[in-house]
Amino acid sequence: MERAIFAGGCFWCMVQPFEEQEGILSVRSGYTGGHVPNPTYEEVCRHQTGHTEAVEIIFDPEKISYEDLVALYWAQTDPTDAFGQFEDRGDNYRPVIYYCDQHQKDIAEQSKAALQASGRFDKPIVTSIEPAETFYEAEAYHQAFYRKNPERYAASSAIRHQFLEENWH
Repeated sequence: MERAIFAGGCFWCMVQPFEEQEGILSVRSGYTGGHVPNPTYEEVCRHQTGHTEAVEIIFDPEKISYEDLVALYWAQTDPTDAFGQFEDRGDNYRPVIYYCDQHQKDIAEQSKAALQASGRFDKPIVTSIEPAETFYEAEAYHQAFYRKNPERYAASSAIRHQFLEENWH
């Protein structure tokens, strides 16, 4: 099994697209990239910890490749917005691919360069590619939020889904 960590705005919106793929063993919402151990949701939202909301994905590379996960990641985000994603603004919502080893870093950088060269977006691709740090699992009520609270999830992800439909499909 391997591990991937992606930050792309609100972690509620990042779970379902990955969880629905064959070869995914788990997708957990949490926090990473900050300087405070064991942060709470409230601390992260108050911009006191330096963390981003992220998802940690445990996957079987025999069934789904890291390349495929990175491609799916791009299609869930606005890679031209470094200051949040959609209605979620601030450093805790910034888009980041956290790599766990040199192989993942190489794949992420090559994929980012290819996306920039594709001309799909007329602004620079600003998603960061950074080394993975400690991942702190978010509180239980954040896990699989799209299944637990479908109405609230739909309302909170409407702007994201509209952007994705217009730019990725």
